[in-house]
Amino acid sequence: MQLTSSAFAPDGAIPRLYTCEGRNVSPPLAWSGVPDGAASLVLIVDDPDAPDPAAPRMTWVHWVLYNLPVAGSELAEAVRELPAGTREGLNDWKRAGYGGPCPPIGRHRYFHKLYALDVALPDLGSPDKKALEQAMRGHVLAEAQLIGTYQKGA
Repeated sequence: MQLTSSAFAPDGAIPRLYTCEGRNVSPPLAWSGVPDGAASLVLIVDDPDAPDPAAPRMTWVHWVLYNLPVAGSELAEAVRELPAGTREGLNDWKRAGYGGPCPPIGRHRYFHKLYALDVALPDLGSPDKKALEQAMRGHVLAEAQLIGTYQKGA
């Protein structure tokens, strides 16, 4: 599987528009190569460099989506209406939806991770990343990731 964005290159800088210093909207994402037998997709966006890339202490979760339909191949920029059947989990601001990069210090890496599952997950309510990863265990057929970076004021 491959995950790309027309807004930034792999390992490239995420434009300000998609951050707390911009409009804080989700970037466009596109994927291909979903394996046969996949029943749903999961998207998790997180930052393993929090709070300081020189001394990371936690992974900050920015977006949690599950049960994305395998028939789709993209999420539009600033997506407001998710594909039918898609469910949202909670980010580390304790809300559903996308929360853009907003690093307190230094240049952080933002991992956009797409997973193809062999099942559609049951309604998990509003799971956090940990609960979603537990529900996914044993069901991942393939995964792809796209890393972008951001530093405030850069």
